[in-house]
Amino acid sequence: MKNEYDVEGYSPTDAETHETHKHISDGLPVYADETGAVPGESFTYGNSLYARIQRFAGKFSIEQRGIERVPENERTDTNLVKVGTMVCLGLPFPSHRIGLMEGKQWLAANMVISSFALGALAITVFQLGFVDAFLTILFINLLGITPVCFFSTFGPVFGFRQMVLSRFYFGWYGVKIVAIFNILACFGWSSVNVIVGAQLLNAVNANVPGYAGIIIIAAATFLITCFGYKVVHRYEFYSWIPSFLIFLIVLGEFAHSGAFVNLSMKTGTAETGSVLSFAASVFGFATGWTSFAADYTVYQPHTVSRVKTFAWTWVGLIFPLLFTESLGLAVATAMTFDPDTFEPTNSYAIGYESSGIGGLLAAVLFPPLGRFGQFCLVVLALSIVANNCPNIYSVGLSLQVLGPWTQSVPRFLWTFVGTIVYCAIAIPGYSHFESILENFMLVIGYWLAIYEAIALAEHFIFRRNRLSNYDPATYTSPHLLPPGIAAIAAFCFGVFGAVMGMAQVWFIGPIGKRIGTPEYGGDVGFPLAFAFAA
Repeated sequence: MKNEYDVEGYSPTDAETHETHKHISDGLPVYADETGAVPGESFTYGNSLYARIQRFAGKFSIEQRGIERVPENERTDTNLVKVGTMVCLGLPFPSHRIGLMEGKQWLAANMVISSFALGALAITVFQLGFVDAFLTILFINLLGITPVCFFSTFGPVFGFRQMVLSRFYFGWYGVKIVAIFNILACFGWSSVNVIVGAQLLNAVNANVPGYAGIIIIAAATFLITCFGYKVVHRYEFYSWIPSFLIFLIVLGEFAHSGAFVNLSMKTGTAETGSVLSFAASVFGFATGWTSFAADYTVYQPHTVSRVKTFAWTWVGLIFPLLFTESLGLAVATAMTFDPDTFEPTNSYAIGYESSGIGGLLAAVLFPPLGRFGQFCLVVLALSIVANNCPNIYSVGLSLQVLGPWTQSVPRFLWTFVGTIVYCAIAIPGYSHFESILENFMLVIGYWLAIYEAIALAEHFIFRRNRLSNYDPATYTSPHLLPPGIAAIAAFCFGVFGAVMGMAQVWFIGPIGKRIGTPEYGGDVGFPLAFAFAA
């Protein structure tokens, strides 16, 4: 046992639980009893190895908190700055700026080269026209980000991380299954993202091999996420600006080149299958933040408006996703290939064939801008750091949910382990980026659709959309949480629905096979996963 505040080791009595008084005033919960909340200073109590490691980390202002519930006095904008408090330039945020900070968190995480690469897949993999691909990007992103925005509003209310909040939907034991999926998702997304960044570095300098680019980006990401919530937010508050400016330069240079081709929309079953499969990829990317949405709002005071938190999160997600994916789509239309041999016939296609997305962007920037164009690609490669920060920060929190022994390992040590793991995945996968990106994002879309169906059904149907129907004091008490049997059963039904509707290179489900061409099918795995789980 770490100390008297250990989340896994401490459970409130039934009497304590019933003494937790709460009421709803203007939609905002106020708690008179914070049973189970863990003061920040408690992590350094005692002479255990855990406490000594935490004291050492504290000397460097590393965030010591893991999945423990954040007490209200550490979530207010009137307190002095504490480790993990949401700050910018070391100053407490006024309440009206907290939503802005949340919006910029997601703005930075999505104003990156990975989302640009996703838009390009509409042409390079799914062979869509421009208009149908753009409409898919627009409407599927609007759908995919909604759960992220919704669950972001729960962080200020309860002070729970997303996986801890999920105990109220899946139960004490069921949430461990969800956490495993989330851990795999964090590793997978980080691997996919860092491969894109390494491709850009290789396009700038062919002497920088893929593995070197992966290690450079991963090391920079670890340096930021190791220090925790405060440094992650401080970095992401500004990191979107250079990326946005360079994407504007890409837009201007590409528009000036006149290379854009308004590829016509196709028709028939092949078009249907391609649109649905591309939609699954877009959905998987947009909704991929859902499983740790509340992780980045737990230090906000409970008085912050849930509507404002939702709205700022929505703006912070929708703008970069639509902008970068549409830009990637537009630039990819310029590639031309020989109709007989499928060999690349212009600089855009040659660049893509040689260095992937990095080569495609090099074809836009290098001829007119020279060495400055190379500098732009390096900056875009480093934008992956902002994209991977939420993944690697949250993977440690998900690992801590698995059991007492994993929680006894400080979050920042799990961050280091996670960095090693996703590098080990990305380095051998570097040369197979396109297939990894397509297949992985579709699989992620499946499990997140199941998670969202169960969590939303629990909140809106069984808890009747009332925050008063949550008892935060029970979050460490397995016998007071839902048993999770129904949730696990629903999860299994969701998996069955995903299998029925998936259309992967390695497997096409019986329903997916009836959509599109028999050879490729059409992916309806994520809507079926949601429907079967709900």
